[in-house]
Amino acid sequence: MRKLLKVAIAAMSVIVASGSTLRAEEPAFLSLGAGVYDLLDNETTAEARAEYRFSEEHKLWLFTPFVGLMATAEGATYGYGGIGVDIFFGKRWVLTPNFAVGLYGNGDGKDLGYPVEFRSGLELAYRFDDYSRLGLTFHHISNASLDDQNPGTESLMLMYSIPFDKIFSN
Repeated sequence: MRKLLKVAIAAMSVIVASGSTLRAEEPAFLSLGAGVYDLLDNETTAEARAEYRFSEEHKLWLFTPFVGLMATAEGATYGYGGIGVDIFFGKRWVLTPNFAVGLYGNGDGKDLGYPVEFRSGLELAYRFDDYSRLGLTFHHISNASLDDQNPGTESLMLMYSIPFDKIFSN
């Protein structure tokens, strides 16, 4: 499964680099999610996530920066920052491969072996007329063998992204 995810991210990077994506004037988003943590292992629990995704004007070349915080029902936390690339399929569907690095605390949950952890994944979302998105995201988190202990974990989340400026508008 991990090799498949890496191949998918590499393939999406080639598509993005070839210029075959549509570009949209995307706003900043507040993205909220809930789902399953440690999906493919034996310490499965609930996960919640909040992210701030920067607007189009803050892109780094094709990459949209984001920062976020994840927490599990077992008290694990992960604060992170990273980049993603929006690949549009028509007006409605958006595939976003993404990568982040952050600090992890296991609380009473799964010990990932090292405080520095890397996250890679994909999000597939439906884009509404008001630019908000509803989608599924799959992520793998591991320490990339910075420590001898590197069990890694996977998450599957339902994410809702609302344009940040709409939160405070009437």
